[in-house]
Amino acid sequence: MTTARTSAGAAPTRGRRPGRSAGDDRELAILATAERLLEQRAFGDISIDDLAKGAGISRPTFYFYFPSKNAVLLALLDRVTEEADTAAGDVLDRLADDPRARWRELIARFHATFGGHRALVLACAQVRGTNAEVRRLWADVLERWVRAVETAIEGERRRGAAPGGLPARDLAIALNSMNERVWYATFAGDGPAVAERDVVDVLLDVWLTAIYRTTTPPPA
Repeated sequence: MTTARTSAGAAPTRGRRPGRSAGDDRELAILATAERLLEQRAFGDISIDDLAKGAGISRPTFYFYFPSKNAVLLALLDRVTEEADTAAGDVLDRLADDPRARWRELIARFHATFGGHRALVLACAQVRGTNAEVRRLWADVLERWVRAVETAIEGERRRGAAPGGLPARDLAIALNSMNERVWYATFAGDGPAVAERDVVDVLLDVWLTAIYRTTTPPPA
């Protein structure tokens, strides 16, 4: 989320050679090709030649922009998590106004962002067990979001809206991890899975019950 990302410093886009412009047309073409191909086949079945051909460049030119196929996946994951941070905006800063509405807004925005890039999300989840770089990047991202939610829970407790109980960090870890698994099952159809039309509201009720011990937390 924006607050946590800013405090930790903006994460640099990974995989690119230093000094290249983020708006470079060829680089963007490689990334767009990769995401398009992920909708059609597994990451392991996509070759550098596929990426270069789809971007309209040669294989040697590809290496000017990315050192490997993995670097392309990392750059895409960076872009999507940054998009999620931007979508989250200052929602948690406005939590006390209407907790139920703000938590729902946060979950819905993340759902829309990851749902819009579901092929990439599924690819990263599938390779994470064998790809240390993807695993490390996702752990860093999840840690950032855990800290943001932990801070929000502590704020709700301080103002008397949420009761004490489990350590806020442990609760934030469990809730973020739950979202990750539930979304994966929904996007992949990896049953049992919550129907996509219901997933935001199901997650919201679990979050509210865990944080407030009720689904109707008091506003400011």
